[in-house]
Amino acid sequence: MIQNDGDVQKCQRANTFDQHPFLEWSLPPSLNSGLDLANKMPSPRTLKTHLPVQMLPPSFWKENSKIIYVSRNTKDCLVSYYHFSRMNSMVPDPGTWEEYIEAFKDGKVLWGSWYDHVKGWWDMKDQHHILYLFYEDMKENPKRRIEKILKFLEKDITEEVLNKIIYHTSFDVMKQNPIANYTTLPSSIMDHSISPFMRKGMPGDWKNYFTVAQNEEFDKDYQKKMAGSTLTFRTEI
Repeated sequence: MIQNDGDVQKCQRANTFDQHPFLEWSLPPSLNSGLDLANKMPSPRTLKTHLPVQMLPPSFWKENSKIIYVSRNTKDCLVSYYHFSRMNSMVPDPGTWEEYIEAFKDGKVLWGSWYDHVKGWWDMKDQHHILYLFYEDMKENPKRRIEKILKFLEKDITEEVLNKIIYHTSFDVMKQNPIANYTTLPSSIMDHSISPFMRKGMPGDWKNYFTVAQNEEFDKDYQKKMAGSTLTFRTEI
């Protein structure tokens, strides 16, 4: 929306995963790999990735690419990832909720440990062009975060365009938008009858899943793994 100056028609021209390809995606033959799509795109390109910092191609650092990193508190991230793994045939079956908590804590999920991921990017943020954002802040005050992104991208827009972007990038509006909600993919890949890709998007939903005992045990493990880091998260807003 920022790159297209709030022009909704331009934003609707293709699925988000085609407009902004995932670097590491190599999908079924019917869909282009992220790298193929990226190579065909004119500069400046917007690419996406879930890669941990140590796996980012060195050219990104060499070219001094601008990077926006979005992190989310671990408990809500776990719940969201659990439901995503249930509905997405391209990722390993998550097993039971209890099993998934343990796999997540051990980093035995795609793209590795959440703890290593968020800390790795956090530790690099002052050495490179990295804007480190928190999902909870984005939900609480989308206008302020969009303004931060605009400043980071050195882009000016009118107040009218800004308000349009705030509206169209809100969770409820995106949830109804086929370009953003992945409903254009066949159900053999993503089965929205199991769980919609865009489910709730609300910080604090983890409270509906963790038992008191699970939460206490998780918190102890969290303190150990995050010890020594200046990175802090909010688990609700």
